[in-house]
Amino acid sequence: MAKKYILALDQGTSSSRAIVFDHDGHICSVAQKEFTQYFPKPGWVEHDPREIWSSEASVIAEAITEIGVNGLDIAAIGITNQRETTIVWDAATGEPVYKAIVWQDRRTGEFCDELKERGLTDKIREKTGLIIDAYFSATKIRWILQNVPGARERAERGELRFGTVDSWLVWNLTRGEVHVTDVTNASRTMLFNINTLQWDEELLDLMGIPISMMPQVRSSSEVYGYTKTTIFAHEVPIAGIAGDQQAALFGQMCTDPGSVKNTYGTGCFLLMNTGDKPILSKNNLLTTIAWKVGSTVNYALEGSIFVGGSVVQWLRDGLGIIKSSSEIEALARTVPDNGGVYFVPALTGMGAPYWDPYAKGCIHGITRGTTAAHIARAALEGIAFQTMDIVRAMEKDAGVRLSELKVDGGASRNNLMMQFQADILDTKVIRPEVTETTAMGACYLAGLAVGFWGSLDEVKAQWKAERTFCPEAGEKEVEELRGGWADAISRTINNL
Repeated sequence: MAKKYILALDQGTSSSRAIVFDHDGHICSVAQKEFTQYFPKPGWVEHDPREIWSSEASVIAEAITEIGVNGLDIAAIGITNQRETTIVWDAATGEPVYKAIVWQDRRTGEFCDELKERGLTDKIREKTGLIIDAYFSATKIRWILQNVPGARERAERGELRFGTVDSWLVWNLTRGEVHVTDVTNASRTMLFNINTLQWDEELLDLMGIPISMMPQVRSSSEVYGYTKTTIFAHEVPIAGIAGDQQAALFGQMCTDPGSVKNTYGTGCFLLMNTGDKPILSKNNLLTTIAWKVGSTVNYALEGSIFVGGSVVQWLRDGLGIIKSSSEIEALARTVPDNGGVYFVPALTGMGAPYWDPYAKGCIHGITRGTTAAHIARAALEGIAFQTMDIVRAMEKDAGVRLSELKVDGGASRNNLMMQFQADILDTKVIRPEVTETTAMGACYLAGLAVGFWGSLDEVKAQWKAERTFCPEAGEKEVEELRGGWADAISRTINNL
């Protein structure tokens, strides 16, 4: 029998990737292509949907050609994607009516403030698990319908379709035959009721969005349709979809309630699996759907840190104390501790659990004895401290104590920071062998749907730890560090 593979499409904010995995979960080939970022006005961020599709089609062809496989060799395709990014297109022609409005885009902020002033915060949180914010898709769709000439009329005639990036890729892969999304992406639109698992008609009416625009919502692991594109000579089932952070949670095999992963990228994203019931946060976290496999829905609490690894870029480009990001660990190791310096990296405001868009970054505790190494160490510690704050909020919401933290993303390779993370959390920090956990999650969801793997237990057996960091610091030292951080946070938020 010919060897079979799973093709994972990882469509991110700055690049499109395709990764081919074999049955043992090994990466066989990777192709990546960056695409254009558009910034037409301050706070506006856009992509060209056609370039998203063409770049993804290009890397698919490259990845399968590299190892000499074709559609007959691909058991299934799994898709993971940048979340919340909004695309509206013509149902007949497939032509976008406007550029994709990216999740980072803030153009609808004033309308979100109006919704809050109208007292809709609690209602929207209860239905969707989300705070009212321009981050999510709903107000972006509304903006397109209001600002593109003729769009609202066309939408009301049933001529337009909306989708997040997963829907757009499936539409193009099937040549317009399939218009779907999965529950994870639907839960990021601010239009999906996470309790009933349906588009919420009251919220659609509130935004002025016809339900005819909306994709059918399906589980995260099932066959949605088959490819009709010329990339493959044979039809390939599209069988897994999950938003990028949920896919990483699945790829890390955080399948039990209380399990948590943190992705250390430009920012950081923590998700905790909370089991089969949504937990509405009382500590400024988001409630979201982790995935739906079969008839079982798993929910998650999510906390976002705006500035993670990007603080290291700032030390390189803004402060000039390192020449490359890889130098920071060696520099930080030249001092035994932070020397009383605390770096709150609120360079673009603060995310969870503070949600202070006006906060500015601060370095506290500088003395004549402070060196570049102390600042470097404090910057790494600041990422770990922010993670600690979200973990503590999650523990309060979920009523469980964290037993371990699984980590991925570029900055998780920093051993000094991972050890500090274990110390400050007083828990194990586990780094996997395969750090492509987002694509891996999409791969597993697709493979399970078509029987490529027979069970979740078979998939779990593939997950292997590369290194485990155990707490080493003394209790007194940890308490002093936490106290110093709490003081720095207070001074930052209160501008002291």
